[in-house]
Amino acid sequence: MTEQKPVTETTATKVPTLPDAQTVTQVTHWTDRLFSFRVTRPQSLRFRSGEFVMIGLLKDDGKPLLRAYSIASPAWDEELEFYSIKVQDGPLTSRLQHIQVGDQIILRPKPVGTLVHDALIPGKRLWFFATGTGVAPFASLIREPQTYEDYDKIILTHTCRDVAELEYGRQLVESLSDDPLIGDMIGDKLVYYPTTTREESPKMGRITDLLTSGQVFQDLGITGITPETDRAMVCGSLGLNNDIKAILEGFGLREGANSEPAEYVVEKAFVG
Repeated sequence: MTEQKPVTETTATKVPTLPDAQTVTQVTHWTDRLFSFRVTRPQSLRFRSGEFVMIGLLKDDGKPLLRAYSIASPAWDEELEFYSIKVQDGPLTSRLQHIQVGDQIILRPKPVGTLVHDALIPGKRLWFFATGTGVAPFASLIREPQTYEDYDKIILTHTCRDVAELEYGRQLVESLSDDPLIGDMIGDKLVYYPTTTREESPKMGRITDLLTSGQVFQDLGITGITPETDRAMVCGSLGLNNDIKAILEGFGLREGANSEPAEYVVEKAFVG
């Protein structure tokens, strides 16, 4: 397989002119199915790392077409980052994948979501379970100082079909040691556990199978998941979310929420 280099486009920003509009400042195409982009951040927007907002484009009839997207950048970032799939016949992503620097998108500045620290009770080890673009909220949380203040160990699992689809997460994880805000906090706390389900890679298999077989624990040299020490966040397809929920509850963990924190949480709104 020929290595595919991400293609990034970036220039100076423009001033938004449409209501709720933000200007695209950077676009990176990771594969023919995946891309990320950064936009200006409304001065009034406050959010917790891990939350999502509604973003989109104007349709031909002038009405907005919006979908829920996790904010991939941390709460302290001066811009907003998003990570998306490309669906050729998708109402939104078929058009969104063609945005360029200087274009505008619609952003409704009302962040919500369950993948936040407030929805978990204190613990020692935090698991992030992601498939595909479900890594986006965790891209925010692994750049959040509170993550390293609250936990002794953070394990980011990311499962994709092909190696190239892991590249966004891999590059982000590798860059964190040089991050001026959290680089010194990370040390050996963050563990990255990527797997593929189709293309051959150093670790093959669905994360659900690796959990139920105990292989992930053997690979990482740790004991199994327990409600006394472990907390988890899950973001992926509906099927994955339900499978991971069943596995976590089999370990004795309970699902939490903003109003009632517990041992694990699952994202209810997810694009991709």
